[in-house]
Amino acid sequence: MQPSERDEIRDLLKRTAVALKQGDVPFALCGGYAAWVRGAPEPDHDADFLVAADEADRAAKVLADAGLEVQEPPEDWLIKVVSGGSFVDVLWRTCGSPVESDLIERSETLPVLSVQMPVLTATDIVVTKLMALDEHYCDFARLLPVARALREQVDWATVRRDVAVNDFAVVFLQLLDRLRIVADVSAG
Repeated sequence: MQPSERDEIRDLLKRTAVALKQGDVPFALCGGYAAWVRGAPEPDHDADFLVAADEADRAAKVLADAGLEVQEPPEDWLIKVVSGGSFVDVLWRTCGSPVESDLIERSETLPVLSVQMPVLTATDIVVTKLMALDEHYCDFARLLPVARALREQVDWATVRRDVAVNDFAVVFLQLLDRLRIVADVSAG
């Protein structure tokens, strides 16, 4: 990512968060930028926010009313806020399930690029990233730096419990254990 692209995505991330805050839409920063705020490497692509499924329409209206360009892609579980060549995804489904308000309520308000905003907990970041693994997307190389950076902030017993139904996630936890990134993370 070029410096100008990074600046563009960072600016759009801030503007999206401010618009959601001003519109009183409960949300949380998730994905790569949430992990970055907590110490992981900065992502080289879009930023992501979660809103509860029952707030999706209101979120889209608030963002459009704030003057942001909102696009509805063919996927029926997100909208995109677009500026130049950058975009922010606002999701109300993750890993095939509707986003519940309790996930957003568990987030912690942190400074992100000088804007105070809710950010998923490290545990929830890892769970959502692991639950996205499947036979079509199973890139452990992108997850290893995140797990390494967040390892001391994560409740690994909760991760293990919450991802137990996903064989790809379970194997990733075994890899973390074998690499000694997190001791006994795959233990039952």
